[in-house]
Amino acid sequence: MLAVLTFMGFLTVVTGLIHLYLWKRLVRDTTAPGRRRRIGGIAALVLAALVPATMAATRNGVHWLAWPGYLWLALMFYLLVLLLALEVPMAIAKLVLRRRERIAEPVTAATPEPALVGAVGGAGSTAGTATSSADLAASTTAVSADVATGTAAASADVAADPTDGKTDSAGGAADPTAVAAPPDHDPSRRLLLARGAAIFAGLTAAGITGYGVRTAMGPPQLDRVQIPLAKLPRSMDGLRIATVSDIHLGPLRGRSHTERIVAMINRLDADLVAVVGDLVDGSVAELGEAAAPLRDLRSRYGSFFVTGNHEYYSGVEEWVQEVDRLGLRVLQNRRQEIRARGGVLDLAGVNDVSAAGTGLAAPADYAAALGDRDPSRPVVLLAHQPVAAIEAAKFGVDLQLSGHTHGGQMVPFNYLVPLQQPVTSGLGEVDGTKVYVTNGAGFWGPPVRVGAPPQVTLVQLRAQ
Repeated sequence: MLAVLTFMGFLTVVTGLIHLYLWKRLVRDTTAPGRRRRIGGIAALVLAALVPATMAATRNGVHWLAWPGYLWLALMFYLLVLLLALEVPMAIAKLVLRRRERIAEPVTAATPEPALVGAVGGAGSTAGTATSSADLAASTTAVSADVATGTAAASADVAADPTDGKTDSAGGAADPTAVAAPPDHDPSRRLLLARGAAIFAGLTAAGITGYGVRTAMGPPQLDRVQIPLAKLPRSMDGLRIATVSDIHLGPLRGRSHTERIVAMINRLDADLVAVVGDLVDGSVAELGEAAAPLRDLRSRYGSFFVTGNHEYYSGVEEWVQEVDRLGLRVLQNRRQEIRARGGVLDLAGVNDVSAAGTGLAAPADYAAALGDRDPSRPVVLLAHQPVAAIEAAKFGVDLQLSGHTHGGQMVPFNYLVPLQQPVTSGLGEVDGTKVYVTNGAGFWGPPVRVGAPPQVTLVQLRAQ
């Protein structure tokens, strides 16, 4: 309970800060003070509360908030990403505008200082000297008269307009011819820039989200991959395993989703079916009917299931019993011999690495699933999270089939997955163990997939 409250508190703080940023960029920077800005502020508060409210409500069986809440979560995310990406070009544009405004400022020509007219004549000329003295005296008298006249005029101007007599910051008389400096930038241009960025981010985020919804709600794509195994007997070359993970039955996906996946797998005519975790987001009472079509899965040598982390949020004990009742063999820290085409392969499964507890909720036990076996046989391990391969490699596992990552589900999350998992999507290798990670056939949270379409994979094993 404490962990849930801590998570909800953290989520509320984070979404609050994100919405504060979105409000500034989408509302405050694009509107003048008044009614529109107030409405925008109220909308930001409501949407900020919608995200944690949706998380809490769907966990408690209130599903009507799922569509608006999760769609806004996706739109919010892409608005945030796009606006953050626009910060640098917007800052450059503002600098350019400021520079242009400064260059365009009018320059006031300096008033030329009066020059003293008169020159001294040639060498030793008495007449020239007398004339120069007379001219100097006359000039001095004229200047004195001009100064007196100017002073009287200035005094009259000050009396007529008291504002002209104020001093500047340096203490001198203000220049009546000075032009007030313009602002660093034109406010109308700044408003235009902010609105342009908001419109671009809004339209782009809406377009990406719409595309992501269409992809997520559409049929899974079929991927075929061939994986060579050194220990695979020649007689078993071409053995096919239909692999699916992260179906995520829940508030937004129901029985029709399961039926479509089952029909797709059955068309493959696979030798084995592997469902590698995160089947549900809810209890058996809520989703038992949605999972029921799994009983129709067909394969030559059986269908198998291992738990994912979401089963442990949804009543793992009940789901293990329900899946077993539907005809899938649950490999909880155990293995099964697969005898096919004259050869033998070990198929093992471990509980999810996040499990904690005892009995059906016990964590992954690699020794129980992989220890004390014939090392000459190839072994394929079903483990929900790719990170399990770090321990599995110590037991000489040839191939691990996993899910969990959703391939990142929404770009750019695919760049963050490697911080936790050694393989994000497709075929990789961990300490000599080959790891294939399928994108999953469903989604978690937002009904959006961008850059990682839903997927069912047909894994074909090849002898070397």
